[in-house]
Amino acid sequence: MTGRNAPRIVFVVAVIIGGIVGWLAFRRLPVLTPSAPAPTAPAPAPTSAPSTPAPAAAKPAEPPLEGESRLADNLNAAGGTIQRDLEIVNELFGAWQTNFPRTGNPVGENAEITAALAGSNPLRFAFIPRNHPAINAAGELCDRWGTPFRFHQISGRQMEIRSAGPDRKFATSDDAQWSVQ
Repeated sequence: MTGRNAPRIVFVVAVIIGGIVGWLAFRRLPVLTPSAPAPTAPAPAPTSAPSTPAPAAAKPAEPPLEGESRLADNLNAAGGTIQRDLEIVNELFGAWQTNFPRTGNPVGENAEITAALAGSNPLRFAFIPRNHPAINAAGELCDRWGTPFRFHQISGRQMEIRSAGPDRKFATSDDAQWSVQ
């Protein structure tokens, strides 16, 4: 290194280090509240009987989730109200936005949105457990009467959530909805 180039090299190195430090200091980190890991069952003791090959799995197992939220614990709870249920679903979208600030709400039909909230997302974080009682066999998030919610994207950050109500028919007087004012 020559005497004339030394200040330029020191300047370039300082800019690179400053850029890295700035990036680390100001990047947005995901806000997660993972639950404690599930206890693992001990492996079964080997038996002396000849083993038969296990049948092939229909689809490969998904990797384990990174964490699981407790936000949906009271969704459709006995003694609750549909307004509280709608508020909880809205809180799930708020938690999604906190963890994915650049993407807005999850998009798609009910089953696609529910899958994203249940861990099929880049962080593999479940905002609602996959086996939550409010998720039906088709993978849709349902109201307390078993009817899938309808989600209407108002904007990237606003989601209208609609329940068909006790009569299980949309566009009747007992429908309930959550929308941002």
